[in-house]
Amino acid sequence: MNGLKRNAQLFVILFLVLPILVVSEECDQGDEGRDKAKALRYKVAALASILAAGAVGVCIPLLGKVVPALSPEKDIFFVVKAFAAGVILATGFIHVLPDAFENLTSPCLSEHPWGDFPFTGFVAMCTAMGTLMVDTYATAYFQKQHFKNAQVEATDAEKQASEHEGHVHLHTHATHGHAHGQMSSHSSKLLRHRVISQVLELGIVVHSVIIGISLGASESPKTIRPLVAALTFHQFFEGMGLGSCITQARFKRVSVTIMGLFFALTTPVGIGIGIGITDTYDENSPTALIVEGIFNAASSGILIYMALVDLLAADFMSTKMQNSGRLQLGCNVSLLLGAGFMSLIAKWA
Repeated sequence: MNGLKRNAQLFVILFLVLPILVVSEECDQGDEGRDKAKALRYKVAALASILAAGAVGVCIPLLGKVVPALSPEKDIFFVVKAFAAGVILATGFIHVLPDAFENLTSPCLSEHPWGDFPFTGFVAMCTAMGTLMVDTYATAYFQKQHFKNAQVEATDAEKQASEHEGHVHLHTHATHGHAHGQMSSHSSKLLRHRVISQVLELGIVVHSVIIGISLGASESPKTIRPLVAALTFHQFFEGMGLGSCITQARFKRVSVTIMGLFFALTTPVGIGIGIGITDTYDENSPTALIVEGIFNAASSGILIYMALVDLLAADFMSTKMQNSGRLQLGCNVSLLLGAGFMSLIAKWA
């Protein structure tokens, strides 16, 4: 819960600080057929459809207890997760990273230093490496904490067992050791899934805020209209990926609700913020371009790392999939479909 509270504080800071950073001086790039009233109607439709799609998407994998076919132990769960991972991978490579390149190579930015060095790739690379470090240290930290608690419990159990007769003591100790080994292995996997789900949500939330503010601040119906449908599908399938990770993490109901709400509300809240700063926000201002570019590059690094390492590699190299040719084929086809479908959406988003 402490990790969730820290994430909540980070998200609130992001919502408050980002709109202030992007309101800055203008760089005129021409009128794109602005119609404030018509654009507002599209924004309201976007709020409703994106909120509904995100909520449904993140909830589908969480229905494993109600729909047994969707439980993490079933083959269909791996297939759905592979599809969602393909969506997240394409989001990083096809949607977020190109936007970051476009932001940080804009003619509205000064030639020095922005034209002297490929900052977009550098930020994405550093963020991917940083995600690996956070992933590693967070997992190691939680495992150490868990094993310390387990050792204390084991010591207490041994003290209680020592009060009984000798043969009872030996039997209890052996049984406890075997059970403890199984529990340690299970708990390690559980802790790993929890770290993965929280880091993935952070990466998704960062770029969702950027998307929401950009859409909400736009006054061009021609720009907003194709984004509404594209982002609705985007949020739905991205939610499925996050929901799959949350399911495997087996959080308590309150934690699951908090993480699901954060995901579902992030883009709509971003749209609301964008609507509120429409009159002062200029997407072509140097400050807005730099802030959006850096955040998008950082988000792409997180999403690409998480999709390849924590979502795909972990499942594709698992014993369950290695021992089933049918499951391998299904997951590979599902991965290609997810990545291909999300790449196709880039034509409109």
